[in-house]
Amino acid sequence: MTQVFIISAPSGSGKSTLVNAIKSLVDRLEFSVSYTTRSPRGSEEDGREYYYTSREVFERMIAKGEFLEHANVFGNYYGTAKKFLDDAIVRGHDLLLDIDVQGASQLQVSLPDAVSIFILPPNKQELENRLRRRSSAERMTDEAVIQRRLETATREIEKYEEYDYILVNDQLGDSIDSLKAIILTERLKAAGRYPTRADEHMLAELARSRRLENVKPSLGPILDSFRKTTV
Repeated sequence: MTQVFIISAPSGSGKSTLVNAIKSLVDRLEFSVSYTTRSPRGSEEDGREYYYTSREVFERMIAKGEFLEHANVFGNYYGTAKKFLDDAIVRGHDLLLDIDVQGASQLQVSLPDAVSIFILPPNKQELENRLRRRSSAERMTDEAVIQRRLETATREIEKYEEYDYILVNDQLGDSIDSLKAIILTERLKAAGRYPTRADEHMLAELARSRRLENVKPSLGPILDSFRKTTV
């Protein structure tokens, strides 16, 4: 049975780094490359980061019902094609989807058994620092773009309770270990198995510690950092 894993995060939270790392650590896990109408940035390549297409082509795909989900983000379309899930099912693999909160909301309705994971930055200041470093690396220093992404992040973070798991991406290695534990533990559950080996018990315990209900009590400082406004 194919498991679908949904990962969402505000821009700059380190989601792409986590996804790239986990692809090399977990077997039988496919990654869906989204379609977008935005232009490539920096060293991005078609078919690697995204499939870049025109607005006209994207809208034709919408009309034909070719997307599992799609959303308009910062004025550009992003979407996940149904064919990726179909291909994963045929191969007996699981599917990892890197999508924003709009797309996740759609999939949580159409794929209620999907496992959802939300990535949080340690606080707003750290997110801003990461956005500025990335903008500098991409030679894009538009202050308005950075502020818009911070505002969007504030809105997206308020949706964290709609997810099964929460990862605070402070230490990358810890976040990678947690994501791996979640995927492998959910595979066991889907197969109707309980952890029996010592390593499985350790993974299950780490995954359990990242469930929403267990992480939520500690999130106050992070949420407050986004809710505070500068006077």
